[in-house]
Amino acid sequence: MIDKEVLRQFVIDALQEDVGDGDHTTLACIPADDRSRAKLLVKDIGVISGVEVAKMIFEQVDPGHAFDEKISDGADVSNGDIVFEVECNTHALLQAERLVLNIMQRMSGISTLSARFAFEVEGTGVTILDTRKTTPLLRFLEKEAVEIGGCANYRIGLYDRIMIKDNHVEAAGGVAAALIKTKDYLKAIGRQLPVTLEVRNLEELGEALDTGGMNRIMLDNFETPIIREALRIIDGSYETEASGGIDLSTVRRFAETGVDYISVGALTHSAGTLDLSLKIIEGT
Repeated sequence: MIDKEVLRQFVIDALQEDVGDGDHTTLACIPADDRSRAKLLVKDIGVISGVEVAKMIFEQVDPGHAFDEKISDGADVSNGDIVFEVECNTHALLQAERLVLNIMQRMSGISTLSARFAFEVEGTGVTILDTRKTTPLLRFLEKEAVEIGGCANYRIGLYDRIMIKDNHVEAAGGVAAALIKTKDYLKAIGRQLPVTLEVRNLEELGEALDTGGMNRIMLDNFETPIIREALRIIDGSYETEASGGIDLSTVRRFAETGVDYISVGALTHSAGTLDLSLKIIEGT
């Protein structure tokens, strides 16, 4: 769920970036009190996302606008569908146009790809997770789009989960050292953050199981036969996660190993956009 205040401030900042000291094209061509009706038209096939964000944008530019939602976030759409119609001040409409399209096209692209991953693993019981491979300052929107598409958010940032990865292990002096230091740190600060440990091979897995102190074991860049062996060794003692270069063509194979989670950076860093347009259909 998007924090409304965070979204409101984002919209203010994004409009300021684009409008600056004025939309001079609109100021030159159109009377200040002119009003128009426009439609958001789909020119592609996918999953729509960002309708709620569009509502906030129009609320910001014209509190007196009228928004007629025809298709909600998370719905399948195809070429020719009309997602919403909006009636508002024409100056406000033209200032909001590109921001609405940029956000909705990006979010819809992510939701569309997320829906494809969710479909591929249907029935396996695995949860597909996103990562921190997001656009700076747009993470809250991109992660919302992942959820709209049917996948799940992992950690939001560095602050809400401990994830011990290869660089941490190397810098700490090994798997056991990293886990022991983490346990001591959490005790010292009085926090109970969940801990994910990334292991790169079965030797590191053995060291992790001997040491303990994690909630989840991430099997990074393991081939599926080695994942199955790792799961046999772990024997349900910890949550398990597969990661590393897993794509639409391979995700089902990894899901069928029996891991609990699969993390996929591609949900955000490799998603395309959904082609949309916002067209004035009536001036008033």
